[in-house]
Amino acid sequence: MVTLTPQAAAHLKELVVDHEEGAGLRLQVIPGGCSGFEYSLSLGAAEDGDEVLADDGAVVIVDRFSVPYLLGAQVDYEESFQGAGFVIKNPNASASCGCGKSFTA
Repeated sequence: MVTLTPQAAAHLKELVVDHEEGAGLRLQVIPGGCSGFEYSLSLGAAEDGDEVLADDGAVVIVDRFSVPYLLGAQVDYEESFQGAGFVIKNPNASASCGCGKSFTA
């Protein structure tokens, strides 16, 4: 369903060191933004009904609502002069806004 690049997995493992066991990157699609949907990223543990994916020792947690919007998505971690952070490459996004924070499915 969702895959992590080696860079994303390495960075995520560093982030969850001080969190509870089983903590991972919670990746959600929520209604909003100028294109209809936007991504929400946070660290935490899985809840009932979540999909839990382990990739290279890192954990990604996706809620039921978000699963169909994230099939085949890839999470990368990029550093540039504009900043650093996780970047989602989603084949289900037919369009995105200029800011890159929201998308149309």
